[in-house]
Amino acid sequence: MNAEFFEALALLEQERGLTADYLIERISNAIVIAVKKDYEVEDDNVLVEIDPVKGKFAVSLVRDVVEEVENPKTQVSVEQARQVRKTLNAGDRMVTPLKTKEFGRIAAQTAKHVIRQGIREAERNQQFSEMQSKAHEIVTGTVTRVDPVRGVVGLDLGKGGEAFLPKNEQVPGEVYEEDQRVQVYVVDVTVTERGPKVLISRTHPGLVKRMFEMEVPEIFDGTVEIKAISREAGMRTKLAVASKDPNVDPQGACIGAHGSRVSKIVEALNGEKIDVVKWSEDVSEFISAALSPAKVVKVELLEGDGRSCRVTVPDHQLSLAIGNKGQNARLCARLTGYNIDICPESGYYGEEPSKS
Repeated sequence: MNAEFFEALALLEQERGLTADYLIERISNAIVIAVKKDYEVEDDNVLVEIDPVKGKFAVSLVRDVVEEVENPKTQVSVEQARQVRKTLNAGDRMVTPLKTKEFGRIAAQTAKHVIRQGIREAERNQQFSEMQSKAHEIVTGTVTRVDPVRGVVGLDLGKGGEAFLPKNEQVPGEVYEEDQRVQVYVVDVTVTERGPKVLISRTHPGLVKRMFEMEVPEIFDGTVEIKAISREAGMRTKLAVASKDPNVDPQGACIGAHGSRVSKIVEALNGEKIDVVKWSEDVSEFISAALSPAKVVKVELLEGDGRSCRVTVPDHQLSLAIGNKGQNARLCARLTGYNIDICPESGYYGEEPSKS
């Protein structure tokens, strides 16, 4: 029986990824609860010894040796005790090994229930630890189901358990199918009664940021730093980068030879456009770079809140600077943190100027 027990313990450890020490603690606690209930005793009247190294698994009832017995469940007389061991005296404690079958049916059921509960709790704790370590990182999950009504996508994250990708965290136009492998960004991990709740996203700017960190060695080793990022998922992302080494071009490092690095990320994002711009402490330079691909003639910082500016661009580049439905101007404003008023060089708009 002991050999089978420890084999089962090793199997649980291997399949569930739970440590033997944790399982032994939960099983011991479960047995103590079961024996307490069956024999109507307290915690210190139950001794559980589980030693996988020695292959020892024993459960014993511990009673106080007394001159006069008041509670036969927790006490034993000196006379009775000496029938088992002659050296026992009043004040000693007598240990009586129990056979497994003596636990009783109810005790066994109680133990099984508590052990199962303990294993579930251990798995939840392990899942939480697993996913907490991956907060603000990219993980790959497998699509298990797609809700055709709400559009919610269920993902199997392996040891991290299951997570759901809400419709508002999905990139517009992307279609998901069962068994498909999907990269998601772990926004946060919280604890609930049902276990860890993992908040994931495909639209979060952090997804693109982490992709660059994984693809560009200079970012990974800290030579190039991502200073700011703004994104409209599925459409366009703007990334502001700076180099700590004057010999390293931050834009070139991110784009790669012939665009090799950035193209891999664009492909992973299903064609989302990415503008890599050079960050500068000079606000005017930074704003000019952020309006890429449009060329900027002049940037005027406006008085007032200190976060507004007027940008002048060549007439023929006005629509390019503003972008489709104002997208380029919006992304530039988010990237720089400035409210931007874009004006044509001639001063003639033809329509109201763009403010972002």
